[in-house]
Amino acid sequence: MTPTDTLPLAARHLLEKIRSRSARVGVVGLGYVGLPLAVEFAKAGFQVTGIDISQQKVDQINAGSSYVQDVPSSDVRDLVSRGLLRATADFSAIAELDTVNIAVPTPLRKTKDPDMSYVVSASQQVARHIHPGMLVILESTTYPGTTEELLLPMFEGSGLKAGRDFFLCFSPERVDPGNPKYQTKNIPKVVGGITPACTQVGAAFYGMALDTVVPVSNTVVAEMVKLLENTFRMINIGLVNELAVMCHRMNINVWEVIDAAATKPFGFMPFYPGPGLGGHCIPIDPFYLSWKSKQAGIEARFIELAGHINGDMPRWVVSRIQDALNDQCKPLRNSRIHVLGAAYKRDIDDVRESPALDIIHLLMQRGAAVAYSDPYVPELRMDHATLRSEPLDALSSCDCAVIVTDHRAFDYDKIVRLAPLVLDTRNALKGRPEAHILRL
Repeated sequence: MTPTDTLPLAARHLLEKIRSRSARVGVVGLGYVGLPLAVEFAKAGFQVTGIDISQQKVDQINAGSSYVQDVPSSDVRDLVSRGLLRATADFSAIAELDTVNIAVPTPLRKTKDPDMSYVVSASQQVARHIHPGMLVILESTTYPGTTEELLLPMFEGSGLKAGRDFFLCFSPERVDPGNPKYQTKNIPKVVGGITPACTQVGAAFYGMALDTVVPVSNTVVAEMVKLLENTFRMINIGLVNELAVMCHRMNINVWEVIDAAATKPFGFMPFYPGPGLGGHCIPIDPFYLSWKSKQAGIEARFIELAGHINGDMPRWVVSRIQDALNDQCKPLRNSRIHVLGAAYKRDIDDVRESPALDIIHLLMQRGAAVAYSDPYVPELRMDHATLRSEPLDALSSCDCAVIVTDHRAFDYDKIVRLAPLVLDTRNALKGRPEAHILRL
C-alpha cells in the first residue's frame, strides 16, 4: 500500500472525504446488486444517491419501499427519512457525487456474445459528468479487460488522467439472493484499480461499509475473479448433471452417491444435479470468458461442454415426465402437469433464466396442460399466456407433479399425498419410500 502522503493530491482529498463519511456516494443501477450496496453505504453514514432509468424503482425507494427481497422496506424507509438515501432518474446528479458504482445488467445476446449496451450507456452518462477527485467503480460482471479497454478511454476523453485526477476500479458483485448468512455487508469484496492509487482509494471506500476488502493488483485480475468463481460452479454442476443422467440409465441413486462421496474429508466438494441452471450469473458469466478466450485464439472447451449439458437438462426433465406417463399408459399431450416452483432457486422470487420457464415452455410445446405453484412468484407470462400460481389443492387433479424449485414453504407431505405421480428434480423428498415418487 502506498503511503498516503505520496498519493496524488486528488486521492488524498478523496480519502479524507471517505474517512470522514462526507463523500457523496452514488450507485447507478438499483437492482439486486445496486440497491443492497446503496443501503449498506447509507447505513454506514454516507449520503447515497441511487440512479436508475426505471421511474417505478425510483418512486418506490423514495416512498420507503423495497422491491428487492434481501432488503427490508423498513431499512429503506428509515434511511430515506434520515436523508441518507434518495433515488433519481436524472443522471445529472452524478456531477455532485464523489463516488459512483455502476451496477447495471450485462446479459448475453442469443449468439452468446456479451451485450455491453447497459454498461456503455451508464458509462457515457458518468463520462458526461466526471470531475477531478471522483472514484468510479464498475461492478457489473463482464469479460477481462472491460474496465481498461472500454471505460478508461471514455473517461480519459474528458482530459482527466486515471490514477491522478480520478480513480477507476473494478469490483465483482457477489450477491447470493435469499442467503440469510452471506449478504452484501459480510461477503468479502474484491477490488482492483487501473493504478495502485486507484486500488488504494477503492479499497478504502469499501472498507468504510463492508466487513472485508480484498485488494488485487489490477482491474483485469478483479474481472477474472468473478468469472473463475462462476465458471467453477458451472462446470462442476455440468459434471454432476451428466453423472445424474448416467446414474439414471444404470439405475443408481445419484443423490446417495453424492452423499457418500461427500463424507471424504479432503479432495471432494459436493455439487448437486438439478433441472438446469438459473439466475443472472452462473448460466451467463462463463460465456463472457468463453467469448474473450476466442478472441485470444483459445477454445474454452470445458465451458462450452458444461453449457451444453446444463442447457439440455430441462429437456431431460421433460423426457423423464413423458417416460413416467408412458409407464402409466398416458401420453404427454393433454396430460395435466403441475410444476412446483418457478423461481430459479429456493426461497426467492427471482425467475431470471429459471429452468422452470424452459420446462413449462417445452411441456406446452408438446401439448401438455400446465399449471404451477410458487409462493414467491404469483404470476408468469409464458408463450403469450399468463399463468397464475395455484394452491397445492390443485395437485389432486393433475397427472404428474414436478418439483423444480424446492421452496421450504411447500407442504411436501401434502404434495406426496395429493399428486398421483411426482418427479423430484431437487431431492426435496429425500428418503421417502412412496412408489409414485421418481427422482432425477
